[in-house]
Amino acid sequence: MKRKIFVSINIPEKTRSKLIKTIELWQNLPVKWIREQNLHLTVSFLGFVNDDMLSEICAKVRNAVEKTEIFDLEFAEIMLAPNKDDPKTIWLTGKVSDELRILQEQIEKGLGTFVARKKSFRPHITLGRIRNHKWNAQKEKPEVFAKFPLTLAVNSVEIIASDFDGDGPEYTIIESCPLGI
Repeated sequence: MKRKIFVSINIPEKTRSKLIKTIELWQNLPVKWIREQNLHLTVSFLGFVNDDMLSEICAKVRNAVEKTEIFDLEFAEIMLAPNKDDPKTIWLTGKVSDELRILQEQIEKGLGTFVARKKSFRPHITLGRIRNHKWNAQKEKPEVFAKFPLTLAVNSVEIIASDFDGDGPEYTIIESCPLGI
């Protein structure tokens, strides 16, 4: 069986709850909100993968991160993205992180999927996806912006499978890979 697989940084339950409370302000907007238990930061998307490849992927990610130092990510605000004039999603976004860029490169090199070095990696957590037709049909485009200062300790990455359960994707942690130092 093939499943959609990605490597992510999980968000603590308390932080997920705070995010959900903050976005309640915009619940009436034409947005498909991400379920609280599915909030995460994607580090690397692997696409559809056969189940028999998962143990090899887990081993490669474990090896790639075992010597990576634990680090913090700084988040600042909830906003329309990728830009407010033609939004596709709503993000919690933060400061550019060299540690996150390096972590992503190490994982992709370990998996053999590395293509080219990125100049930077601005962390973001997708909170919702804009329903374009309904969004564009509104006479006035809504403003979505809130300060949300957050420091997130990154001490592991998770290999996640995304399965469809009828109500949307259901994420399952395949393996948690602790950072080593």
